[in-house]
Amino acid sequence: MATVELRFSAQPEHVRTARLVAAAVARRAGVDEAVLDEVRLAVGEACSRAVGLHRSHGITDPVEVVLSEEEKAFSIEVRDEVPVAGAEGSTPVPGGRNGTDEDSDAEDEDEMGLAVISGLVDDVEVSSSEEGGVIRMSWPTTPVTLLP
Repeated sequence: MATVELRFSAQPEHVRTARLVAAAVARRAGVDEAVLDEVRLAVGEACSRAVGLHRSHGITDPVEVVLSEEEKAFSIEVRDEVPVAGAEGSTPVPGGRNGTDEDSDAEDEDEMGLAVISGLVDDVEVSSSEEGGVIRMSWPTTPVTLLP
């Protein structure tokens, strides 16, 4: 079971790199080739959301992406450092974060991003706490035989 961790500053230009790394690791883990575009898009949405949250809240900590190859699944966690007062823990998608953000445009954009992710990924969970938020996504894998 391999794990790849990626941390990047909350700059939009780094989202593309996260997408490329996620697709490469997913391919190596055995995610079906036909699903790789969905992985790429879902990671792009989740990372863009995290970058937007960091920037709108003035947080300079990096966004973290953890890519894990499990026994029969490949999972990705995108973590942000934006705390939520009175966090309720795991919530179903869409809706995710119920913070006190007064900017309704930002909330609409956040919900739209979560709706896109839930349309791309069958197994997705959004959680938030005082430490930040996590979007966890997973896809089934098939064993990959690497040639020498």
